[in-house]
Amino acid sequence: MARTGRPPTRRDKKNRVLRRGESVRADGQYQFKYHVNGKPKFVYSWRLEPTDKLPQGKKPCLSLRELEKQIGYDLDTLADPTRKSMKVCDLVERYLTTKVNAVKPTTRSNYKFVQNILAEHEFGSRKIGDIKTSDAKLFLIGLQADGKRYSTVKTVRGVLRPAFQMAVDDDILVKSPFGFELAGVVVNDTVTREAITKDQMRKFLNFCRDDNVYCKYYEAFYILFHTGMRISEFCGLTIKDIDLENNIINIDHQLQRLSDMTYLIQSTKTNAGTRKLPITEDVAYCFRAILEDRPTPKVEQFVDGYSGFIYLDKDGLPEVALHWGHRFRHAVNRYNEIYRVQMPKITPHICRHTYCSNMAKAGMNPKTLQYLMGHSDIGVTMNTYTHLGLEDAKEEMIRMEELNAARAELNKTTGERPVTQKMFRAI
Repeated sequence: MARTGRPPTRRDKKNRVLRRGESVRADGQYQFKYHVNGKPKFVYSWRLEPTDKLPQGKKPCLSLRELEKQIGYDLDTLADPTRKSMKVCDLVERYLTTKVNAVKPTTRSNYKFVQNILAEHEFGSRKIGDIKTSDAKLFLIGLQADGKRYSTVKTVRGVLRPAFQMAVDDDILVKSPFGFELAGVVVNDTVTREAITKDQMRKFLNFCRDDNVYCKYYEAFYILFHTGMRISEFCGLTIKDIDLENNIINIDHQLQRLSDMTYLIQSTKTNAGTRKLPITEDVAYCFRAILEDRPTPKVEQFVDGYSGFIYLDKDGLPEVALHWGHRFRHAVNRYNEIYRVQMPKITPHICRHTYCSNMAKAGMNPKTLQYLMGHSDIGVTMNTYTHLGLEDAKEEMIRMEELNAARAELNKTTGERPVTQKMFRAI
């Protein structure tokens, strides 16, 4: 008569119940049998659980149960050979692994910021094969609706777009859901950092020079307005970088401070940012005043081999961009408390933008201005001209007319025929 009921429960020597597919070989080694495409596969281990003691003389190995978990992951991968079941967070992590060693620490910090957003959002746990273009758009729209600024949304998309493109390049996906232009999806609420006028710059600097509180920052403010240096470049300047005999500033690095208060020296923002910056006598005078007033610390602080930073805080550490951002804001607030005609927002970057605009208005050769600004792309420099308004156009027309009249007068004197507008345009 045939036997009925469940098969007998198998146990090991410790009387532990063995799962389906598990067995113990004659030599005491644990074995797990599974199938892939109908073919049997085996894994072995001297331990059933991770807490089991390894038999004497045996090489360290994962327990059988740990190997089974790995097999389960591998089987999922085999069931999804295109890896479309990969989660968005995992795809981003895979992409960043290919980038992290080639980027600066500040960029690495931005990557971590994006990963944290994805970890907190449902979108990050979705399968990449399920993401449609509309899903990608709705995700970015949702971020802005939740209060994220345009710059944040742009940063998140700046990681997701190349990550999904990598999936396309790896033949995991046929098309990237992030191939659209961001401008047509979310509202750009970024406030344009306009340059201030020469008159505003003059009034602000005069106020700081004569104020009992902000007079100690006057020289630094003046330098930033008249050199166009990035604030990280200015903070990174050391005494050795300032050549007052030849009136040249050496810019080949920048100072950064990370969110964990770690100080570090980085190369300039672009290769073009490394430059020798000629300065005027007025700027040189300001540097002399700063160096004369600079206190000599008991111990010079070193950051990645650099020391002698021109501005130090109360602890003797070099000051960073955050310090100067606060000072500009407080100085502007104090100015606006006193004067009826209000001063617009001023930041270190607005100083840089103002310098570039002033040089452009003065007719400086764009390539020369590109060098002074440390721009790698002439287009960035040329975009400064987009901030020139009606008054600038009028002044330029008057200047051109005066130049034309002067040339016409010269031609009369030399007996040459007058220069026509057509000929003048050709010149």
